[in-house]
Amino acid sequence: MVNYKDLGLVNTREMFAKAIKGGYAIPAFNFNNMEQMQAIIKAAVETKSPVILQVSKGARQYANATLLRYMAQGAVEYAKELGCAHPEIVLHLDHGDTFETCKSCIDSGFSSVMIDGSHLPYDENVALTKKVVEYAHQFDVTVEGELGVLAGVEDEVSSDHHTYTEPDEVVDFVTKTGCDSLAISIGTSHGAYKFTPEQCHIDPATGRMVPPPLAFNVLDAVMKELPGFPIVLHGSSSVPEEEVATINQFGGALKAAIGIPEEELRKAAKSAVCKINIDSDSRLAMTAAIRKVFAEKPAEFDPRKYLGPARDNMEKLYKHKIINVLGSDNKLAE
Repeated sequence: MVNYKDLGLVNTREMFAKAIKGGYAIPAFNFNNMEQMQAIIKAAVETKSPVILQVSKGARQYANATLLRYMAQGAVEYAKELGCAHPEIVLHLDHGDTFETCKSCIDSGFSSVMIDGSHLPYDENVALTKKVVEYAHQFDVTVEGELGVLAGVEDEVSSDHHTYTEPDEVVDFVTKTGCDSLAISIGTSHGAYKFTPEQCHIDPATGRMVPPPLAFNVLDAVMKELPGFPIVLHGSSSVPEEEVATINQFGGALKAAIGIPEEELRKAAKSAVCKINIDSDSRLAMTAAIRKVFAEKPAEFDPRKYLGPARDNMEKLYKHKIINVLGSDNKLAE
């Protein structure tokens, strides 16, 4: 058993309370490798932002659970080395699908876990979430539950449809499970292909596809039922047009990739939405930079020469999200 506090990590309880009160959201960035982690920590330190390092079940399998744990511990030390005396870094399991997966993460030093029972019948989702909460709270690990189904594909999470969260279920769910935060479905979606062209309309001024708006009426209804309770948005990448264009310019084939408009995420971040998940955007930033190097310098084979620019491009993206979308910059306690 490894306690996250011994690794220098924190759970989400206090940072979420401060975020709700302050009208901003904590960035939850997924990572799979060293370059992503370096970019996340450097961006968080330079913007003085708390941050959540998210690890999916697939990422643990890809990078190795033990290595990821030590990378998270290293992230804390790296933040201090960069000049952050008191970093606020969470190591969070994204989309845990079984009690055993959540337990394994808690036992290996995660400070927060998500149990996603949203695909199960309601009573089974409640029972599974409650079981994880009861285990996690013994070690002061915070737990995120989910109500509603998000469409799209990301790692092992996949659904071809979405189901909005039912506001009249949220009080019962939170009361019965004891979860610390709740992921809801209001129209965000996993992956880079969040919407079909048929779901969008063309902006006559720009000629660009505009996705359907998020269901803020559902969010408002949830917040009315659960005043002051931490709400989470998954599938919140905006799929930056410039990164998609760079990828396609240098041999990619990302056609009709479209994400959540950043102005809608800014609006959500000012509400009880205190955690916003971003994964695909950093994948796009990384891929765009690598493709550009490979196209412009085809003789290059030193990984540092293409992963370095990829890391820089991701750091730029993370800073933009923190400052201009989530508003979590300068929110670290002194």
